[in-house]
Amino acid sequence: MDLYAENVLDHYRHPRNQGTLKDATVSHAEKNWSCGDEITMHLRIEDGVIRTVRWEGTGCAISQAAMSLLSEKLEGVTLKKAAELQQKDIFRLLGVPISPRRLQCALIGLHTLKNALRKERGEPPHGWMDTAETDSMDGATFGT
Repeated sequence: MDLYAENVLDHYRHPRNQGTLKDATVSHAEKNWSCGDEITMHLRIEDGVIRTVRWEGTGCAISQAAMSLLSEKLEGVTLKKAAELQQKDIFRLLGVPISPRRLQCALIGLHTLKNALRKERGEPPHGWMDTAETDSMDGATFGT
């Protein structure tokens, strides 16, 4: 089995940072209506930096692994850097090919993050098309 595929399965079977966060600055939930994946993200933000990430969710291996991987990378990241994340950054974290049918599965964590940050700023949520832009993996801003 490919090393990256093993990493995805490890994060699916042993998700990192899964749980609730009582002192969250902001919490936000999203659902992938095409297949039923659900993510609720809790962030504790201090001085413009994400200090703690916790999440709850159900879904396929790709959605859960992507959220687990993203949660590890977010702690200690500035809000500015987190807001700049794109789909190519999630693809780089996953390290496995994502078919068009699995695009929302891979991006539900990013979509939840983007809307949590918008909520924290007092802005309305964006739709899926705002998250699922059609960029490539070249020049990712958030490497592994």
